[in-house]
Amino acid sequence: MVDLTIKGPMGLNGMTATTAAALLETGKITSEALVRDCLARIQAREGEVQAWDYLDSELVIAQAKALDATPRRSPLHGIPVGIKDIFDTKDMPTGHGFGPYKGYHGGCDSACVAVLRAAGMVIMGKTTTTEFACPLPRRTTNPHDPTRTPGVSSSGSAAAVADFMVPLANGTQTGGSVIGPAANCGVYAYKASLDGIDRTGLRHCKPSIDTIGLFARSIEDLILMRSVQTGTVVKNNRPVDGAPRIGILRTAHWDTAEHCMQTAIERAASLLSRAGATVSDVTLPPLFVDIEPDFAIVNGWEGTMVLEAEIKNYFDSFNDHNRERVNFAQGLNVQDYEAAGKRLEAARAAMDAQFGECDLFISPSLAGEAPVGLTEVRRAVFARLWTQMYTPTVNLPLFIGPHSMPVCVQIIGPRNTDDITLAGARWVDTHLREALGGVPAAV
Repeated sequence: MVDLTIKGPMGLNGMTATTAAALLETGKITSEALVRDCLARIQAREGEVQAWDYLDSELVIAQAKALDATPRRSPLHGIPVGIKDIFDTKDMPTGHGFGPYKGYHGGCDSACVAVLRAAGMVIMGKTTTTEFACPLPRRTTNPHDPTRTPGVSSSGSAAAVADFMVPLANGTQTGGSVIGPAANCGVYAYKASLDGIDRTGLRHCKPSIDTIGLFARSIEDLILMRSVQTGTVVKNNRPVDGAPRIGILRTAHWDTAEHCMQTAIERAASLLSRAGATVSDVTLPPLFVDIEPDFAIVNGWEGTMVLEAEIKNYFDSFNDHNRERVNFAQGLNVQDYEAAGKRLEAARAAMDAQFGECDLFISPSLAGEAPVGLTEVRRAVFARLWTQMYTPTVNLPLFIGPHSMPVCVQIIGPRNTDDITLAGARWVDTHLREALGGVPAAV
């Protein structure tokens, strides 16, 4: 990959959140100094990357100064965080990537934002999102190559973290909108179980699908941010006593994966086996392909429900994808929706059983490297299933493909085992890094 550290100013903004937090706690650095270095990076790079929908430098610096004068509230006190522009923020507008909402102020924080603010984090600004988090790109570019896509929906969050503009950010995933952008941009990411992070106050939330996720530049940062986000104590959780049992899951879409992605999975399997993990191949039954149309039904039905007012008042302002989704949903009835929901819930119970012999699965995050063209977005065929199954997933950016772009694998755990899954991802990340010798490793 391109060395992004030479692309713009690098000071305290180059630190991981964990490193910066330790220095803030001892008083060796200030939040104001950290924020100013992040702002300098943004000023230098935003013209190309376009990761932010809203940023007020004076407001950010004022937050940091106030926090420097305030007793520490959490391990991430004074650390800046980017907020995806579909979450309400009481002191910033929330545009949802939608023209009619430009400059709209909700006047309060979504629950997940309120927790971060109460923990003493600096709300840096609003990261670019697609229109109501749909899979149609807007303007963000890939920091590693501006001719390639950063992914969609949570694109600004992934790009901002990758480009050293901010150490942490949040996002949401309906299909693959956390794992996909993280994989394209080469950063760590965690998608929660359905309610693994409080979704209260997330307007336009499709209740049985949309899930919150986090972006960072290390696995330790993800674990720390989840701890602060959920109000839990960081523990040295282990997925099992000893090395984990890992299932290599190629999925029914394996043939669509590029050679570099297939190589990364096979290499990871071999190295983890040598590291002591029990590694086996896992093949999912056809059920998990058969339910793919049910996701479209639930997504379309719930999407039109939560956007009812916008459909009524601003339908002509919608992009092509959202208009098509509305038209599709208008051909459905409540019986279609309820039947699809029942089939998906039955599949979740079946997926729970699939983990009987494994603590974790490893699968591709995407088919391969980010494609050329800002409108060329890979379908979330390797990530969408896990959103539907409510399982926590973690993106690991450990490999690099033939075009010097990230090639990432994802770790999947049983639903509602978020902390244990993150601990398992840390085990995998640590042992793969040791075995690879240097990352990203070429595949």
